[in-house]
Amino acid sequence: MNIFRQPDPYTKVGQVNALSNIENRTSKIEQMVWALKDINFEVKQGEVLGIIGKNGAGKSTLLKILSKVTSPTTGSIKAKGRIASLLEVGTGFNPEMTGRENIYMNGTIMGMRKWEIDKKFDEIVDFSGVEKYIDTPVKRFSSGMTVRLGFAVAAHLEPEILVVDEVLAVGDAEFQKKAIGKMQDISTGQGRTVLFVSHNMGAVKSLCKTGILLKNGAISFAGNIDETVALYLQSNSQIGSSLSERTDRYGNKKLQFTSIDFLDQNNKHIDNILSGGYLKIRLKFELNEQLDFSKMIIGVNIRDEYQNNIVAFLSDEMGANFESNNNSCYLEIPQLLLRGSTYNVRLFASYLNTIYENICDSIENAASINVISSDLWNTGRIIRNDKAAIFQAKYTN
Repeated sequence: MNIFRQPDPYTKVGQVNALSNIENRTSKIEQMVWALKDINFEVKQGEVLGIIGKNGAGKSTLLKILSKVTSPTTGSIKAKGRIASLLEVGTGFNPEMTGRENIYMNGTIMGMRKWEIDKKFDEIVDFSGVEKYIDTPVKRFSSGMTVRLGFAVAAHLEPEILVVDEVLAVGDAEFQKKAIGKMQDISTGQGRTVLFVSHNMGAVKSLCKTGILLKNGAISFAGNIDETVALYLQSNSQIGSSLSERTDRYGNKKLQFTSIDFLDQNNKHIDNILSGGYLKIRLKFELNEQLDFSKMIIGVNIRDEYQNNIVAFLSDEMGANFESNNNSCYLEIPQLLLRGSTYNVRLFASYLNTIYENICDSIENAASINVISSDLWNTGRIIRNDKAAIFQAKYTN
């Protein structure tokens, strides 16, 4: 086999292929970048394992190998029981077939008999929430509908091992809550094993007991989920570095953020702000392709340390009209109604709409802002610290 071609697609999982002898080849070949290297771990029955790491760490590749979608260059995977995986939108679905037909096809692939699928069919459709469209070809489903049905099929056809990638992020908040609840039920109530990849550290901590932190294709840490998440957040933070130098970002690069600044009413730079105070956020960026700036969508999400959104400001929802482009824009917040704490900011830019292909730039932890508790209610009492939003309201009887 030519070393620079794709591995033989008919190589069985665990079978040693031509790349296994890479150590004996030329120095040029020895400099190849491995997506995964020296990975070795064990997951026990009924365990929910969180697999986390930065973009490009090897998480999705690992799940594809564990799901037997991709064969490893060397090494082997041993699994006891049926594996159901949800790795990408539409995984395992034939777009020309209806939702109903795809349910039966997936069940058959997993080795289930028709009467077994019949028994679970109504439960799958009810959980997915697509009963009105179950006899519609899947190619006409939205990405959210496809994910809901895909997860429902994977979770309800009684696999011994369920593998779920970040794909759940496509679903709405209500469905994500249902999905996490179902995975908890699968593991604790039914004694099945779940492997879960997500960038939402809140979801990872609520679902998983143990975790693996991947870095550059290798296991950097394995152990208690709290320790794993803490190490991930420490290693993943590039707050303070220039945005133009940040490498932990994704997008098509048509537009890229270069800086973020927090300003007061006098346009002076600030790092701290009182609860309920005025804040202006200045974003600078560079255009790498000619775009109609009026069709840009800019997002500023203020988050806690687990990447949970506390507040989200999305330009298209707010009716923003960017008339001209001087490689900067501003978000003005008359009252930043947050309790006292330190918050992280995620920046997001997309063109025309927010589908994945049109995302220009996205940066987690682009900056941090320190909010200081104040006498927000003018009662003579300082409000309590906590990572939470506040709304104007009052008690009466």
